[in-house]
Amino acid sequence: MNVGCLRVSVTDRCNLRCIYCRPPNRCNRGTRRKTLSTDEICRIVRICASLGIRRVRLTGGEPLLRKDIVRLVHELASAPGIEEVAMTTNGLLLGPLAMELANAGLRRVNVSLNAVDPRIYEQITGSDSSARVTAAVHRAIEAGLAPVRINCVVIGSANLSQVTALAELSLHLPVWVRFIEYCPTSTCAEPKGWYVPNRKVRKIIESRFGRLSDRVLAPPGGPAVYFKVPGAIGAIGFISGRSSMFCGQCSRLRLTCDGRVKPCLYTAHSSDILGLLRNGGDDRAIAAAIANCLQEKPRYTRLTSSAADFSMRSIGG
Repeated sequence: MNVGCLRVSVTDRCNLRCIYCRPPNRCNRGTRRKTLSTDEICRIVRICASLGIRRVRLTGGEPLLRKDIVRLVHELASAPGIEEVAMTTNGLLLGPLAMELANAGLRRVNVSLNAVDPRIYEQITGSDSSARVTAAVHRAIEAGLAPVRINCVVIGSANLSQVTALAELSLHLPVWVRFIEYCPTSTCAEPKGWYVPNRKVRKIIESRFGRLSDRVLAPPGGPAVYFKVPGAIGAIGFISGRSSMFCGQCSRLRLTCDGRVKPCLYTAHSSDILGLLRNGGDDRAIAAAIANCLQEKPRYTRLTSSAADFSMRSIGG
């Protein structure tokens, strides 16, 4: 199996309280272990590079809350075998750091923006910072982190009305606006009306802008499929992890902020790399544990198969 991307959750802290990440009916908050240090992350990434990993995406929580994030980007971008370092962020702290991160070696950035309407954005995130996030998107474009990818988790009872406004951003900006189907992270019953399949989202977009163009080429291994509004500078993407199955094309391995390697977001299995690191494990032993995890990457996973609740903040969205 070709696994070329490592997603690294560098912290489980976040400066937003998005309703889909911290739902009010959450059953299990879990117990927090120690967070990986920068040197530990770099060591694990170097070992992963020796196993064929070529791309690293830094996630969280909110990765920009990590005080040494610029240093971490620089170290990873300089690691032998690593061809690209990217990041997923909520954008609140991105504006002032965009150029510095680009100079450190960051190549691409995904920014979470679930609404352009300030009122709806605040309802979803608990923050009135939509204007700051929109400004950060422009700063990221200016820093050369293009195409900036804008991520919107579509929640029927919250932001379905924002679909056309978000899609419109792709008309005049070099951004790829991606609509993500809501997927539960808890074994608790999900709130009624939250899930909206992307086929419905696409119909809403096409009813406003006309039929989307043929599929746009994108980097291999990602879950999104991309299309264009005719004449648009940017593109529209759909990540349909609930209504379709793309596990066979998945190229991701995940490193949690507390040092566990997971072959899949929705599997309960993980390898405790932090334990190996802090108990004297050498690179060969760590590489063997990661390789075993790679071999266990499932061909497909059902959303109901997770043995326990999990936190996107610690695993990395």
